[in-house]
Amino acid sequence: MTQMKKSSFGLALLAAVGIASAADGEFTLNGNIQSQASKAMYDNDKDNNLDGFWFRANIGGDYKSEDFDAKVTIRMYGPSFNNGADRFQADTYYGNYKWNNLGLNLKFGHWKTDTENGGNFGAYLDKNISKRGFLSRDYSHDAFEGGLKLGNSQLNVMLATSDGNFNQGYIRVTEDVKIGEALSLGVGYRANVIDPIQYTAIVTHRANVRAKFNMAKNFSVYGEAAMIITGKDDDVNDANIEAKTAVKPEYAQDTKYFPFYAGIEIPTAGIFDKAFAELEYVKDRDELNKDADELGWAVGIVKKLGSRTKAQVSVYSENEVSDVALAARITTTIK
Repeated sequence: MTQMKKSSFGLALLAAVGIASAADGEFTLNGNIQSQASKAMYDNDKDNNLDGFWFRANIGGDYKSEDFDAKVTIRMYGPSFNNGADRFQADTYYGNYKWNNLGLNLKFGHWKTDTENGGNFGAYLDKNISKRGFLSRDYSHDAFEGGLKLGNSQLNVMLATSDGNFNQGYIRVTEDVKIGEALSLGVGYRANVIDPIQYTAIVTHRANVRAKFNMAKNFSVYGEAAMIITGKDDDVNDANIEAKTAVKPEYAQDTKYFPFYAGIEIPTAGIFDKAFAELEYVKDRDELNKDADELGWAVGIVKKLGSRTKAQVSVYSENEVSDVALAARITTTIK
């Protein structure tokens, strides 16, 4: 068993112990079935009818109480989508201890980021900006996180591992503030400061600012801007990385990126549950994605189909603005 698997099992076990030890809350089983397909609407030199297609199932449970919350979700893929073998993975598992009278909480485990407002873009604090496409920027952490809530402000400080041993990893600090009922603001900082403790490593500094303004139901504007700055060290090279005495940097050495995006959620008089349009700009994006334009765009809709099923559909640009792709995801809950 690898160290990462040991770490994941340990964190999952801690979450399970926390659930078992709290007897005054409510435990709910939940799950869903998902299917997703994508297709380029331009000639991308692929012969297949669809560029991407999968089925998967997620099943787990939520526990909620006054002083402790927890969530465990297992993700499953069938053998036809995994070269002839069933595949199971621990998708989400965390325990969250709460001291509500002090506004404090301590969370540990594995969970997805919550620092984005958009449909296809954003989450610059965590996801590598070379990752592009439909719903592609969700990011998971193996981490411990402390939180402090004061009035309308929520401060979180996270210590996250990249290798399961905390020999590699980062610190992330975020603060989110809600002003009235309409305006939400957020700032954040992340740096892989654990890497240089044991290894030769280059620190990548990431900082972002986020905003969302709700003008009416299903009518809002939102956006995010960030800076991503990576240093330089000649001792961080292919030979030392292969010898495991140096850590491969998150971005190319001596690079600076300042991505930003803006979006608008558009009311549709109840026709759709959500409709949005977004634009993103990343200068020198071709350094990250070969032949890519600096501008990207996406238009999407979300529609509930009955009480259990939700459809998400987006039309978006791939490498070039004119490279139009279509993707859809269907999610049906089974709880």
